[in-house]
Amino acid sequence: MNILNSLFVVGIIVSFVAYFYYKTKQYRSTLPIRKKWYTAKASVALGVFMIFLGLNVPIIYTTLIGYAVASIFILMGAGLAFSNYKRARHEGMYVEEEYELNK
Repeated sequence: MNILNSLFVVGIIVSFVAYFYYKTKQYRSTLPIRKKWYTAKASVALGVFMIFLGLNVPIIYTTLIGYAVASIFILMGAGLAFSNYKRARHEGMYVEEEYELNK
């Protein structure tokens, strides 16, 4: 269990760093489609963060409330990550086109 907990903590840290990275890229970007693309990528990282957090909660708190909180985090994180993954794929098709138009 300790190795699994460490693995989830590493996943939490990496996904939070990815979220912060994409949010920073979003604020520094000037093109509107690129901003939306970075927003969607940051939301995917936030969803993955919530999933890893939800997977880590039952290891620490093995009560009924811990399992309920974990299931809520996992479901919300999966929904957030899935919907924004589709959005990032859709907007990613137009990023290069927008860059070429605004050279």
